[in-house]
Amino acid sequence: MIDVKPEEISAILRKQLTGFENEADIYEVGTVLQIGDGVARIYGLSKVMMSELVEFPNGVIGMVLNLEEDNVGVMLFGDDSLVKEGDTVKRTKRIASVPVGESLLGRVVNPLGQAIDDRGDIKSDKVLPMERKAPGVIDRQPVKEPLQTGIKSIDSLIPIGRGQRELIIGDKPEKQQ
Repeated sequence: MIDVKPEEISAILRKQLTGFENEADIYEVGTVLQIGDGVARIYGLSKVMMSELVEFPNGVIGMVLNLEEDNVGVMLFGDDSLVKEGDTVKRTKRIASVPVGESLLGRVVNPLGQAIDDRGDIKSDKVLPMERKAPGVIDRQPVKEPLQTGIKSIDSLIPIGRGQRELIIGDKPEKQQ
């Protein structure tokens, strides 16, 4: 007969549990249902947020744009040929955001705010979400100087100030003499 001492058992259990972490490493994952034209339909991401970044295999990142009852639409920021039906998609729990500040001036960035101009990383302390409410009129600097588009008809009909929001839709202008 084996003599089992409770103190020995509890000491062994304590030793094994010391390396155990409290939080389980669980990701909310989904599955690619359909892919086409840089957009993927994902099933299974029921708690994903609008504008959240999701990660596909092969390092492709996507942004959630369309929340439906049984699937979500994701715009891909990368080569869509690397993503195929049945791939597993993981939530990142990060809303799409970009660095802001003086260090961003004159830089070329991709849609994720990462530098692609071979001048190193962008060092910025402040990051803001891509989709956010614009500052109110009172908070903005006043429009002080005019902005010339170079198209005489537009410049004469629609005076535009530097920093002003304006939507101009039209064909590419012919070269003026």
